[in-house]
Amino acid sequence: MAKKQVNPTDEFIKGLWRDNPVFIQMLGLCPALAVSNTAINALAMGAATTFVLVMAGLSVSLLKNFIPREARIVSYICIIATFVTCVDYAIMAISIELHRALGAFIALIVVNCLILGRSEAFASKNKPHIAVMDGLGMGVGFTVALLFIGVVREVLGSGTLFGVDLFADGFQTWTVMVLPSGGFFAMAIWLLVVNWIRQRQEKADKQTSEQTGEAAS
Repeated sequence: MAKKQVNPTDEFIKGLWRDNPVFIQMLGLCPALAVSNTAINALAMGAATTFVLVMAGLSVSLLKNFIPREARIVSYICIIATFVTCVDYAIMAISIELHRALGAFIALIVVNCLILGRSEAFASKNKPHIAVMDGLGMGVGFTVALLFIGVVREVLGSGTLFGVDLFADGFQTWTVMVLPSGGFFAMAIWLLVVNWIRQRQEKADKQTSEQTGEAAS
């Protein structure tokens, strides 16, 4: 039986919507809730995670035939930790304030189940260019999810977006949105929206398939 051919474009697109890491798979929720109090923090964490996803996926795919099966998890963590260290120093060089805002969550990218999971379940079983597209799709999907959460929290909690004031001085901010609990509220809002859209899509697809079946008969 021939092995099903993997389409790089499909692997990229699935991470954006169908298998979105945060809204669908519910992975990497710790940074999604902890550092998304502003849009810039969310974007920075998403970009850092995307870089590590892509580079770790590429490295694991290239080295899969040289890594002993018994030591694969340890090897994957070492590979991921190498790129996390690069990201850590890069953010520190770009902005000390941003580095302080993200805090320990940069280092915790090493143990992000999303990255280790994609390395073990996908990159180690596919060609390098496929692994890169998968990592890029998952990373962009992760970044978009964090950015959506960060936008809601910053707009409602601070009345700003990327540090730019949006409202008049009389606007009453929702302080709870910039607190850790605000991450759960913003996450719940977006999960409701995503699930509502997916249910409408499934209903529309079902109606289309029924109409197609009736026309064929």
